[in-house]
Amino acid sequence: MSTAADQTPKLLVIDGHSMAFRAFYALPAETFLTDSGQYTNAVHGFTSMLLTMIRQQKPSHVAVAFDLDTPTFRSEEYGEYKAGRNKTPEEFHGQIGLIIRVMQAMRIPTVSLDGFEADDIIATFAAKAEAAGWQALVVSGDRDAFQLITETTSVLYPKKGISDIPPMDAAAIEEKYFVTPAQYPDLAALVGESADNLPGVPGVGPKTAAKWINQYGGLTGILDNLDAIGGKVGDSLREHVESVRRNRRLNHLLRDLDLPVTLEETALQHPDREQINELFDELQFKTLRTRLFELFGEEADDQDVHQEAPEHRRLTSGTDLNDWFSQVGETPVGLALTGEALPIVDPLGLDVQGLAFSTADTAAFVPLTELDAEAERVLASWLAGDHPKAVHDVKAAYKALSGRGLELGGVVDDTSISAYLIQPERRNYDLPDLSASYLKLHFGESNPAQAGQLDVDMAGDGGAAEAVFRAFITEQLSAMFAPMLVEREASHLLTDIELPLARVLSEMELAGVAVSEPALKTLMADFTATIDAAQQAAFEAIGHEVNLGSPKQLQVVLFEELGMPKTKKIKTGYSTDAEALADLAQKQPHPFLVHLLAYRDATKLRQTVEGLLKSIGADGRVHTTYAQNIAATGRLSSNNPNLQNIPIRSEEGRRIREVFVAGTDVRGKDYETLLTADYSQIEMRIMAHLSGDEALIQAFRDGEDLHRFVGSHIFNVAPEEVTSAMRSKVKAMSYGLAYGLSSYGLSKQLNISVDEARTLMKDYFERFGAVRDYLRGVVEQARVDGYTQTIEGRRRYLPDLLSDQRHLREIAERVALNSPIQGSAADLLKRAMIGVAKAFDAEGLASRMLLQVHDELVVEVAAGELERVSAIVKEQMAQAGELSLPLDVQIGVGRSWFDAGH
Repeated sequence: MSTAADQTPKLLVIDGHSMAFRAFYALPAETFLTDSGQYTNAVHGFTSMLLTMIRQQKPSHVAVAFDLDTPTFRSEEYGEYKAGRNKTPEEFHGQIGLIIRVMQAMRIPTVSLDGFEADDIIATFAAKAEAAGWQALVVSGDRDAFQLITETTSVLYPKKGISDIPPMDAAAIEEKYFVTPAQYPDLAALVGESADNLPGVPGVGPKTAAKWINQYGGLTGILDNLDAIGGKVGDSLREHVESVRRNRRLNHLLRDLDLPVTLEETALQHPDREQINELFDELQFKTLRTRLFELFGEEADDQDVHQEAPEHRRLTSGTDLNDWFSQVGETPVGLALTGEALPIVDPLGLDVQGLAFSTADTAAFVPLTELDAEAERVLASWLAGDHPKAVHDVKAAYKALSGRGLELGGVVDDTSISAYLIQPERRNYDLPDLSASYLKLHFGESNPAQAGQLDVDMAGDGGAAEAVFRAFITEQLSAMFAPMLVEREASHLLTDIELPLARVLSEMELAGVAVSEPALKTLMADFTATIDAAQQAAFEAIGHEVNLGSPKQLQVVLFEELGMPKTKKIKTGYSTDAEALADLAQKQPHPFLVHLLAYRDATKLRQTVEGLLKSIGADGRVHTTYAQNIAATGRLSSNNPNLQNIPIRSEEGRRIREVFVAGTDVRGKDYETLLTADYSQIEMRIMAHLSGDEALIQAFRDGEDLHRFVGSHIFNVAPEEVTSAMRSKVKAMSYGLAYGLSSYGLSKQLNISVDEARTLMKDYFERFGAVRDYLRGVVEQARVDGYTQTIEGRRRYLPDLLSDQRHLREIAERVALNSPIQGSAADLLKRAMIGVAKAFDAEGLASRMLLQVHDELVVEVAAGELERVSAIVKEQMAQAGELSLPLDVQIGVGRSWFDAGH
């Protein structure tokens, strides 16, 4: 970039709306949609183009001009100016505001002036740059900008997409239009400009206009010689001379506006990393963030400082360790691990070779392979003790250290979890990212930005330095996060729930769950046979072969060959996703569709089985990994493999559950059985508690079948007269209300009319008014507070509740409705898991929790312990929260996960 003092300054000034619309139409909207429902294709494309231009053109100064929605002097003179333009697409709404936020985070000034257009602002910037002896680059899709071209000013004119932006200089204008840039407005006045709704002279095209301009020296000369121009075009010109004069007045760009930003204030600066990280998390941009920071890396020397951790001591003896531990006293210490990564099926994750400790002032590194027996004893005692320690991803640390026979105690913070509690919508909680966002400390070449606290580069002292840096960053983040947690009233969530749960989850992950490999292979063969049969049947239904995995080929078959109703329009044609095909199959059943859906279902199931087969460890068990900081509601996530995506209701999905079995214990003895436990209608119970609806609460207290009870009240019949169809409608509605289900959504779900759905909901709310009042109140209170919260106080921040865009507001309202309910259920189960684990330990039981999937606990029960385990699980789950109604726990027992279902 052109920042050196001896170089001529170069100003890049951009027509914001022009480039935003160019980006919007270049990138498919449906591909750029955040979880909150905000389209971001214009924002992504705009930012991408900007980064490309900064990289290629190396400007020293940048500014962006935007139009306002208010009238301009041009529209006041000519009411039809720019009239007739297409209505702005719904997907574009809100994206200009987001682009302006990106510019603010990049410290690039944006300028708008009431009564004037962005073109006038750009022209004024260009004139000021020229007067100052600078170069100017104008980025605009408006040909009026061509009049600004001089020896020091050129125009970047986007042609197609977001990458083709060639520069236009005077020679390029003359080659294309046969006039100079200064004469281009004369040509446009004669020919007209459709984009501005300025009609030209009928019969006069660019070549004729250019010939006249060159013959008479410009528009003034042409108008002075009107009578000399013969033929029909001459007559046409004379008839429309006032339109030509008006066009010329309107396409003249003003160059002397009083701008609120000086040239010097457009100097290109290093972006505000914290703002960029926060905003790009919200927009769910990943690769763009990397591009941005890489681009500005050269200019970040003064801000992107690689701050070193304190000089560290290498501790290898018991004396060294005791001295350093005495030196730090009770000061909290950041801890990081280094070692060699283990295969993904190994639950330890890391073969630990060294530990790094750091406070704000002092640091140490302990190479585990160099310790004598005394040093090992001192280290083990201190690690297991109560000295306050902060770790990033403590669950991984628990597992890795267990491989060395080391216990970790005294953990007061896991910075990955604290960051999640502070900002639950954030997309990334990696240590380098948090360090950059909160501390402005960045991992350089010698500190690779790897996730977690596990440092796998052990190249001599280099590995030690990197680990110490991580320990230092962890300690610094922990100190910063502590008051932020207090401010958000989330400290107890960290200390009472998430940190104890991390230890429980580490033990579950280490234990894994036994699977029957032969049964998995049988399933693999069965699903493959089903896929082959469904594929062959699909071919026979249409009389030829087709790639069932190709959306384009499916579009041809469905909408051209079979003439089926069109589904949702997407960039590549019409949607063939699961929802669209299911809807199509209901509207117009066809054998091809039936077999296609069967093919897809079996393919997904086979992929699940393949993943399980690849995940079997040397111990014959599958070790999933749980994440505590993925779901903003507080629910746990499972991955490698994801055990939460195993279908529950289908027969095939149940067959997969049959392969999970009770295994053997550490003594080589078989466990007796598996036990499953979950809450009965937990979300409905929480809604009854939160709403305080006495009728619902009493129904639960009396042990009623809730949906039958509600159905009897809505349909005015005795409970025993509620049919299964009535009960199904009530069940769908009861759960749907907690998720903001509309009458239209309910009608679609139940395949009934919107009027019937509306009546159902009306009758429901009349009978259970407290539920209605609660659902209304929770959204309104969230609008005031800016967040919703669970019974435990876990917050979900929802800025879109105040959005001026209806669809974003509605999405935020639905989240406001379900987050307290879903989140409270998640908190209850977490407390229950902690209680179960403590009770098992206290009684010395060999039984152990293995899985938590969809609010269900799976326990492996040792011989002779079933009765006690059942009682503990039921008791701990029932008393996990204080609700105004009982928590009903259902228990199932069986040799396999399927058999233990209930």
